[in-house]
Amino acid sequence: MGFKCGIVGLPNVGKSTLFNALTDTQSAQAANYPFCTIEPNVGNVSVPDDRLNKLAAIAGSAKIIPTQLAFVDIAGLVRGASKGEGLGNQFLGNIREVDAIVHVLRCFENDDIQHVDNHVDPVADAETVETELLLSDLESLEKRVPAFIKKGQQGDKEAKAAASVLGQTLELLREGKPARLTVPGDDEEARIFAQAQLLTSKPVLYVCNVGEEDAATGNEYSAKVAEKAKADGANSVVVSAAIEADLVGMELEERMEFLSDLGLTETGLSRVIRSGYDLLHLITFFTVGPKEARAWTVEVGSKGPQAAGEIHSDFERGFIRAETIAYDDYIACNGESGARDAGKLRQEGKEYVVKDGDVLHFKFNV
Repeated sequence: MGFKCGIVGLPNVGKSTLFNALTDTQSAQAANYPFCTIEPNVGNVSVPDDRLNKLAAIAGSAKIIPTQLAFVDIAGLVRGASKGEGLGNQFLGNIREVDAIVHVLRCFENDDIQHVDNHVDPVADAETVETELLLSDLESLEKRVPAFIKKGQQGDKEAKAAASVLGQTLELLREGKPARLTVPGDDEEARIFAQAQLLTSKPVLYVCNVGEEDAATGNEYSAKVAEKAKADGANSVVVSAAIEADLVGMELEERMEFLSDLGLTETGLSRVIRSGYDLLHLITFFTVGPKEARAWTVEVGSKGPQAAGEIHSDFERGFIRAETIAYDDYIACNGESGARDAGKLRQEGKEYVVKDGDVLHFKFNV
């Protein structure tokens, strides 16, 4: 199961610099002009999780394999994108293919880096991008909803249900509100809503790109973004893309010393990755043994067979049960043997809902 976070924003806000740092590559060309990024660059990044190292140490695992997220660096957007201006159609198409939006906002002053509007206002920048996404969704539903209504009146039950669900969404869009504020009444309505693939239905994380001097505390610009995020039911994090770029290639000890001198305890990218993970409502389970300790990703609410399927489809098809140890129990009992002796190893069946941090061993028969 792959999960993609699309990095978006106006031109020259630091998207490509952030992407380069995220992936520890220079695969995304960073330059001081609009549309530098035309084809989206994709990079897989490891999700930071100290629990994995602790599990591996107890089990004596030869390899440690973290779970990953994919980040996509998408071309800068300009006003009129919903009508095809600039690289608008391509931009919107690329966003449609990701699961969540990481919205980079410029929260720093620098006369050497041109702002597309010639002044710094991250909240206005956020609204520019959101407006284009909203207009695209509005145009889409204003065509589709009347067609669903007509089919529904002719006795098509599926169309009638779609007209009801997406009609509610259309009203939200007309009020200038994103589609993600739609509240489906049941699983069927949720399925219909998801199939609509609306751009403003995707969860959003605001990344405030600040100068080096503001990396630890943020600034007045990032504070305004935080207020907007709270009002929108979204999240925001403060990052200095310039600092993150400087960290690329450093050894761990050198990196931590560099961060400490700036009053930081971890990289901003770690916060971005974790926030992206939370944004997608993902959790981690572990498989642990002498050969490897590995983290796996599933969505919140996934059951045992679905988790087994992340490892191999045969595991899901032939699922019998999952030997399960909670992370805290595994640590407290110093491993599987101790957990088994203490009665902390449980046999869970097909209806078991996987918890974050579970250490699982699957039994299956194909």
